[in-house]
Amino acid sequence: MPFDYDTNPDRYLIGSRLTKAYSQANLYVWVATLLERADLVLDVGCAEGVLREAMPGRRVIGLDMAMAFLRNHPAPRVRASAAALPFRSNSVDAVTALNMLYHLADPAQALREARRVLKPGGVLIASTVARTDSPEISAYRVRLPSPFDAEEAPDIVRAVFGDVEVHTWDAPLVTLPTKESIREYLRARMAGEEGAERGARELTTPLTVTKRGALVVARLPA
Repeated sequence: MPFDYDTNPDRYLIGSRLTKAYSQANLYVWVATLLERADLVLDVGCAEGVLREAMPGRRVIGLDMAMAFLRNHPAPRVRASAAALPFRSNSVDAVTALNMLYHLADPAQALREARRVLKPGGVLIASTVARTDSPEISAYRVRLPSPFDAEEAPDIVRAVFGDVEVHTWDAPLVTLPTKESIREYLRARMAGEEGAERGARELTTPLTVTKRGALVVARLPA
């Protein structure tokens, strides 16, 4: 069942705040460099607009279903489903879907919609986490089945777009300095209250958490 951030936005917000505070890497800056030539970018699953922040002065439309996030995203912004994008065919230069397709029941439908709205020569960038992501905290998390993980994402995108570029990563993401930051991070990462409390007791600080995942890039013919 896709996670409903309108009913519980705090989980995402806490995780985003901690990642920004203690991060050793920035996915959004990397994506922004890949999109330097894109005139109009549609950020699907935009949340509060972290990609927009990484692309100052650029034309970025934020799209999300969760009003809890979208109200804080600068205009232009649209509340809509990734499975039915309210845009004309061949109307945007790039579509991003960063760490969000695993929240959908049918990621392939969202990818088909992304392809529809892209102009000739347009680019899709999708990212996701691996099944072995964050091994340092895996014993404390509730791991839900994912319809779009790093192991399968390239094939899912390839089935819609054809050729893809795949960039994988396995590197430190955050270093959590205190027991309280560990507790909050675990809450944000689906540990639940019991898992978060147990992790805060058992894990030592500073705790470095490893991010494992993939960035999939697909380009339409010009």
